[in-house]
Amino acid sequence: MAQPEQTPHTPVALVKLAHGFLEKNGVENPRLEAEILLAHVLDIKRIDIYVNFDKPLSKAEIDGYRELMVRRAKGEPTAYILGKREFWSLEFRVTPDVLIPRPDTERLVEAALEKMGEGGRLLDIGVGSGAIAIALLSEKPGWSGVGLDISREAIAVAVHNAEVNGVAERLELVNSDLFDKAVGEFDLIVTNPPYIPTGELEELDVARTEPVSALDGGGDGLDIIRRIVEEAPAHLRAGGVFCVEFALGQAPEVETILAHGGFNSIDIIKDYAGIERLATAVKAE
Repeated sequence: MAQPEQTPHTPVALVKLAHGFLEKNGVENPRLEAEILLAHVLDIKRIDIYVNFDKPLSKAEIDGYRELMVRRAKGEPTAYILGKREFWSLEFRVTPDVLIPRPDTERLVEAALEKMGEGGRLLDIGVGSGAIAIALLSEKPGWSGVGLDISREAIAVAVHNAEVNGVAERLELVNSDLFDKAVGEFDLIVTNPPYIPTGELEELDVARTEPVSALDGGGDGLDIIRRIVEEAPAHLRAGGVFCVEFALGQAPEVETILAHGGFNSIDIIKDYAGIERLATAVKAE
């Protein structure tokens, strides 16, 4: 981090310096990022930066903060630096082995919850950090479920998150290529699968920092969704619900895939920005 002649020794002064450094390096929301990372170093809440605005900081604290600023400026996501991310008001461990849970995916949780009764069994395909399945089970104590992921490392992260969020006894986590190890029938299948077209990955910052296997959806971005929709009916009870997230512009093709895959009552749902990014559908009886 570029330094003036004398390094500031108070929280507010450090945030101001870091804000300018991150902004210069193209980081979005540089003030917020600077505050989050300083609060992490000091082990305080963000608001306490300003409550203790004139508190002198130690050299170790300043050096630790400088190191995090350099990592963030080089493109490492804040969630990976912190090793955690909030989702659905729950805290999740995140590592470079899993996608970072995004706020828009909470819309998928909302859509699934609207279809869930008081008891049942769910399956999360490509469970990653476990964010979706754990959020659903935290809201529905009468439900149990299974989370599948092709990455052993992702399963290990999800196991930890299930334990710390109190749903481990109701969520089985299994290393599996899609449905290969799915056992029994389910009332709900939910998935946030890879859906970015292969040719677009090089243009995206996310593909340089997060696992490509969780992003690459093949030539048109829909290869994995097609596979999942083809296999899902065999694992859903009659009248069971399927929920899926997809990319901007994919809604018409996803609707067609679902209709040809034995689903009806297809509902295309907009995310918080008003973009069609989700679908729910019911297995035809």
